[in-house]
Amino acid sequence: MSERDLERQESSESFDEVENAVVPWTTAENDDDKKDPQGDYCEELEENEEEELQLEQILTTGSRSASRIRSRQSGASAHDDDEEITTALSMGRNKSLPPMPVVPKKSYVVEFDGAEDPMHPHNWPFAKKFRGCASLGLTTMCVAWGSAIYATAVPEISMTYHVSQVVATLGMSLYIAGFAAGPVVWGSLSELYGRKMPILISQFGFIAFTFGAATAKDIQTIMLCRFFSGFIGSAPFSVVGGAFTDQFSNRYRGVSLICYLSTVFIGPMLAPVAGGFISASYLGWRWTQYITGIMGAAVFVLNIFCYEESYHPIVLVKKARMLREQTGNWAIHAIAEERDIEIKEIVRRTVFRPIRILVTQPIVTLIAIYVSFVYGILYLCLEVYPIVFVEGYGFKGGIGELPYIALFLGLLIGGLYLLCFEPRYRRLVQKNGGRSVPEARLDAMTVPSICFPIGLFWVTWTGNYPEHIHWIVPTIGGGFIGFALMGIFLSSICYCVESYLTVAASVMAANAFLRSAFAAAFPLFGKQMFHNMGTQWAGTLLGCVAAAMVPIPILFRLYAAKLKKTIKLTF
Repeated sequence: MSERDLERQESSESFDEVENAVVPWTTAENDDDKKDPQGDYCEELEENEEEELQLEQILTTGSRSASRIRSRQSGASAHDDDEEITTALSMGRNKSLPPMPVVPKKSYVVEFDGAEDPMHPHNWPFAKKFRGCASLGLTTMCVAWGSAIYATAVPEISMTYHVSQVVATLGMSLYIAGFAAGPVVWGSLSELYGRKMPILISQFGFIAFTFGAATAKDIQTIMLCRFFSGFIGSAPFSVVGGAFTDQFSNRYRGVSLICYLSTVFIGPMLAPVAGGFISASYLGWRWTQYITGIMGAAVFVLNIFCYEESYHPIVLVKKARMLREQTGNWAIHAIAEERDIEIKEIVRRTVFRPIRILVTQPIVTLIAIYVSFVYGILYLCLEVYPIVFVEGYGFKGGIGELPYIALFLGLLIGGLYLLCFEPRYRRLVQKNGGRSVPEARLDAMTVPSICFPIGLFWVTWTGNYPEHIHWIVPTIGGGFIGFALMGIFLSSICYCVESYLTVAASVMAANAFLRSAFAAAFPLFGKQMFHNMGTQWAGTLLGCVAAAMVPIPILFRLYAAKLKKTIKLTF
């Protein structure tokens, strides 16, 4: 089998996997949705006149399969009890229903024309994919940038509004807290209306509240605007990953996720460097928000012109619309146009199911705790680095934020390290008949999990003695932390997605909720902990926790597959 044939086979198989992952209510969980609810309608014409009327209306209008409306009598009715009245829809103006064509209903449902359909996002030209993914990646980086650049403005905000630095730091914590709740809302909207619409609405709200924080006249306004900037702007964290997966087959899923998740970390690692110089200049802290808002406006325009809707069900809706216009047959429709999702069902699947999975699935729970701790350390560094390099080594102005570059370089090395595992993973997928091998993702997680406590010990112990140890030594230690952050975070996310494809959206929502809660809390106690315990002992405490988590990927590699067989999903 040639490489092209293998990619074509994987494209077809991965399409089914992605649809199950991102559209939980269109998966095999609802078997009735995959059947023709009318059966052979020719026989039903003789048996049931009422069902004939329903099918006629479906085929002649192309609307949903509901052909009845229910109404309740008002409270002013003479009857004490409400009575449901069912009224058959009519054509209007006393016109009779048109004759029903003798064609099965499923013949009107639009689908992709095999794995080579040019409308299938997997088959789009690479330049088109690159433009769309680049604009979405910049959107993610911009929102993540906004979470960290505020940290450099905390001292000036504290002095301007006469509040403690803990209160001023709330602006960062509230922003990240918005990340916990926002993805649940935006993720469900993206499964109903596609990727582009939620991204644009989210980005517009992000721009508005970011400029609101920049022009705020009191600390309360800053806090409110920061929270809603994070909440409304958090769509990229639940939508962009799906948009990347929409456009790449199972063969290239790992590479696309590496590129996407890199943007999640690039923003927080580079923002303090720029923010330090902005806050120390004549521009002042407000321009940390103005520049973030300008960046958001720029990527908003890019998304309008560079990204085309890639969510497979919505692409089919577009294809059905084009066919209706070409043929004049308004019975042609896509499966997504038949769905009549209730709010109750959306709430159950997007709010309660992630919580149940987090509580009942030990694999998801342990991975989420590990990732949350790692993600919390990223934002804790925003408090620790000023203690080490500004208070300890005496760096002034924006110079004190330059050591974050070592974290960024470690991140890049971590991304290259993970890319080296992709050829091996593809061979394993090919050997497994084109199906994903989730446990193989954990192999790349072992080395970063060892480097993580090493980096924490290195930075905090060497940074505690600035009079004896050159500043470059703790800076190099930050590279180990950046490498570990990327390796652990990305490997665990890929493992969760491929282990729970049918409920991937819920698993990711559970993971995002917990890690955002950790990231919001860590900056609030970080500075006090390092001042009271001392840099070396506070770092030792965190390093010991990280060292205790080193066996997690190894144990999961050995026993996770067996554990998943014994604990079944019941959602």
